[in-house]
Amino acid sequence: MKEPFKWDDYSDQPALLRDKEYKKKMRRREWKSLLKTIFIALFALPISLLLMPFVKRKRIDSNDFFCMGIDFDREPKATLRLVDELGAQSVLLRFKLWEMEKIGELKIFLLSLKNKKTTLKILQDRENVEDLKLLKKNLTVIFKELEGLIDFYEIGSTLNRTKWGFFSVDEYSRFYKTAYDLKISDFHDIKLLGSGVIDFEYHISASTLFNFFEYKYDGVSALLYVDRRGAPENAQMGFALADKIAWLSTMVWLSPKTSNELRITETNWPIAGTAPYAPTSERECVSEESYSDFMLRYHLLALASQQVNQVSWHQLIAPGYGLIDNREGLRKREAFYTYAFMVKNLKSAQFLRLDVKRGYYILQFLVDERLLQIHWSLKPTTLKREDFFDVFEKNGEAVNSEILNIGSSPLYIYIKDAI
Repeated sequence: MKEPFKWDDYSDQPALLRDKEYKKKMRRREWKSLLKTIFIALFALPISLLLMPFVKRKRIDSNDFFCMGIDFDREPKATLRLVDELGAQSVLLRFKLWEMEKIGELKIFLLSLKNKKTTLKILQDRENVEDLKLLKKNLTVIFKELEGLIDFYEIGSTLNRTKWGFFSVDEYSRFYKTAYDLKISDFHDIKLLGSGVIDFEYHISASTLFNFFEYKYDGVSALLYVDRRGAPENAQMGFALADKIAWLSTMVWLSPKTSNELRITETNWPIAGTAPYAPTSERECVSEESYSDFMLRYHLLALASQQVNQVSWHQLIAPGYGLIDNREGLRKREAFYTYAFMVKNLKSAQFLRLDVKRGYYILQFLVDERLLQIHWSLKPTTLKREDFFDVFEKNGEAVNSEILNIGSSPLYIYIKDAI
């Protein structure tokens, strides 16, 4: 990456940008864009907030909902085997524009994916942000080499963190428009995801969805992390995960720049005791058990919203935040089995309803003409087992006790002869 930007191989993200004078200079240069972002947010945020109750839910295809983030040059053979073991039908890969020499390696890997639906997240560096002719050249190579192998290209990522190389929404918009113009002129069949805002910073999201740049998105991407709040049900400024999804979905619905398609292309929780591999400080890290619980509950709440087309978990193999720890061989964490059982049960499920009462959650699905309820509670409680229950823990182990302990770890309860 172009100095002063550096990549941290431990946490798979850019290192902190410590040159404060450089940051100040670049932000001053982009003052017009920053001012536009403020004005757009002043109009778009309150209007979308008021219209939240009127947005209709979509009918989400659960076959496409579950997506696993993978790394094509980290344990590639094992990755292919493990993706199949998880039952994942959709995957997301990252490709760094400063590593264009690896395009052939990426293509070989993609050819081995066996009909998986694939999203490619194209990661920017400062050189490609500043030199749009270079960006156009690189994107042309990518689109040509990978023709027919990619379902969606996510153009750029994390524009609201300066360490990732953008200093304004206008810089991002010019970057995205370069890809969009190539699509219109030469690559009509490709689909582009854009916006790529991380966290609950919807003033930035609004500016990517309501502006005068001449481009459109085939779908909106969001890196909707909630890890700094702990559990996914915890609120930030009064908004829990379900509320954040509803608000963002409303902006997508109102935007003239996109179809009504929202994809969460990155989220996770950092795992305790994994420094320097964890992408945050130890304060935000959680135990492997909580990581597994939160991951499952995040997916369940997002699916129940019926407003998110896909959630991509970041990612399969990573010591600080992945389903598998590869520091000493390949160790499957508890979350690996939780994810596999989730996909097995819900990949063809029809969502029916979500009931929440005093922190007790019940989701209902129709699975192969059987009624499935998934229970968890923010305050530990118990439920009497009925004769017509088939009960499983989050990892698929059968539960035979007469009294069911309902707590942080969701229980799958199939209701016999309910249909």
